[in-house]
Amino acid sequence: MVHGGRVYTVATSPVKSASMEDQAHAALKQLDLHLAEAGSHKSRLLTVTVYITDMARKADMNRAWDAWVDIGNPPQRACIGATLEGDDLIELVAVAAVLED
Repeated sequence: MVHGGRVYTVATSPVKSASMEDQAHAALKQLDLHLAEAGSHKSRLLTVTVYITDMARKADMNRAWDAWVDIGNPPQRACIGATLEGDDLIELVAVAAVLED
């Protein structure tokens, strides 16, 4: 959803592997697609809330995050332990600015 110059989106992994790191990589790739479709980019992220099913596996998620995040423009990020639906291990809720023309 785009409103007021911002993109509001949610991303999960389309592949439900047992690996937190694999699901994180795939969810971040989905986030890239959602941002591009809405006219934005990860460098324009303002905030990301990361919900994961097992906080003991946060380091696995962080490896994927660190490889993906725009180091020059990192968003505010929070990571929260949560019960997610089905075989999802991670869910990303993000807000980004729309790219300016």
